[in-house]
Amino acid sequence: MLAAHNVHPLTPHQPADDARRAATLLRSGALEVADDAQFAFLSGLASRVCGVPYAWIALVGAGSVHLHALAGLEPGVLARELPLEHSCSALAVQAGAWEIDDLRADGRTAFMPCTAGEPRLRMASSAPLVTRDGCTIGALTVADSKPGRLDHARRALLEGLAGQVMALITAHGRERALAAARAQLDELTTTDAQTGLHNRRSLLSKLHFEVARTRRFRTPLSALVIGIDQFRDVNQRHGEAAGDMVLANIARVVQDSVRVIDVAGRYGGDELCVLLPSTPREGALKLADNLRLKIAALIHREAGRLAPVTVSIGIGNFNHMEISDGDAMLEQAEQALRRAKANGRNRIAG
Repeated sequence: MLAAHNVHPLTPHQPADDARRAATLLRSGALEVADDAQFAFLSGLASRVCGVPYAWIALVGAGSVHLHALAGLEPGVLARELPLEHSCSALAVQAGAWEIDDLRADGRTAFMPCTAGEPRLRMASSAPLVTRDGCTIGALTVADSKPGRLDHARRALLEGLAGQVMALITAHGRERALAAARAQLDELTTTDAQTGLHNRRSLLSKLHFEVARTRRFRTPLSALVIGIDQFRDVNQRHGEAAGDMVLANIARVVQDSVRVIDVAGRYGGDELCVLLPSTPREGALKLADNLRLKIAALIHREAGRLAPVTVSIGIGNFNHMEISDGDAMLEQAEQALRRAKANGRNRIAG
């Protein structure tokens, strides 16, 4: 099983790029995925092809080593997180590929918990996990409770399996990056840049979903259409930057005031809309008045203090009879908004 093999020289200091390596490990996402079945398979395979009972994947962080995919070891025998000085696998970030034929005879490893205590390791051999930019983030380690060394063929197999572990980490990282990019693209295509709320397209898409749900479960559904009073005057007197600030401030109040299940979006140039699932007319009226008062109390600043800005709010209700689709509910809310503005602004109608 084991043959004579030169031990790679090891240095006791921590590498100068420790911060870079730790940051690379976090970016890779390896800590989140290294206990998946695919990694456990590779770890177990390393144990078998090297002819030793134990194997694990060690990921080396800023001040600790995280052990994953432990093969041949009962749960709890090895701590899953160790200080750097307590893990022989951490030597991989200093020396790359290495092997120690008798851990108890080496002053660097003799008093490590895994050597002095269970599982009383004697031999260990590691192949580093190296990113494409040359940063070592950990090691695939095999070990035995008897002293010895791997022969050249088994050493080559261990290094090949370490490459497979790194390739799997890279693949998972790409999947995470792709998912993040898709989420960002989805946000860009569904979010209004000025307000941070749903854009009109996304709002209407959510409306169709909520209408289908309220029809199926016969639950109430309401909508608020919020119009900023005399918004054109704000732009003319104070400039478009001030108008953008006012719109963003009001949108923030709306977003902070609604529930998680509610949908707030930009409906038009100076109009916002809030969809209120499972909300009857009385609940919509209460929220509308709360929003009206909060918005009127806002202090807007842009090159000096602006006068208070008020809103008028129209309410629409899906009642499964004459108002039985989303377009009709929004039309009802728009008509109510027009009445509120015609009757003096800073009021609610519906």
